[in-house]
Amino acid sequence: MATTAHTEAPGGHKGTFPPFDSHTFASQLVWLVITFVLLYVVLAKVALPRVGGIIAERQKRIDDDLAQANSFKTQSDSAIAAYEKALADARNRAQSIANDMREKQTAEAESVRKKIEDQFNVKLADAEKAIAATKQAAMANVRGIATDAAKAIVERLTGKAPADTAIDAAITDVLKR
Repeated sequence: MATTAHTEAPGGHKGTFPPFDSHTFASQLVWLVITFVLLYVVLAKVALPRVGGIIAERQKRIDDDLAQANSFKTQSDSAIAAYEKALADARNRAQSIANDMREKQTAEAESVRKKIEDQFNVKLADAEKAIAATKQAAMANVRGIATDAAKAIVERLTGKAPADTAIDAAITDVLKR
């Protein structure tokens, strides 16, 4: 039992491929035109309006989204401008408050300095008066101390006490110089 394979169509038909058969060209062209016209009508009346509607709807949605994005951008820009203005105002107010506080503290420090300086000047004047009084008292006692010291020195050197009038005359002479 041998098997054989062949390429012939059942029924024993041998010939050319039907679309390439020159006897059937006319009917094929008629059917091509009819099919093309039907396909064109179906596409033109059904498919293309739907596709055109979808494209128009998408275009409308894109335009609406762009308009909304521009609106949001405008709102964002105005919000940023308002924020920057508020920030600048806040900085100016902070600078103003800082300047006011600096001036106030400077005035207070100056007032305290002046008060302390006045107290110091009063104490200095009192100290100068005390020094002058002490100096005057010391100068008043210098004559007595000088007299006693001169008497003690002369007595120790000579062995006898000098006369008070001689010591007073010598001290007066020294203090005049």
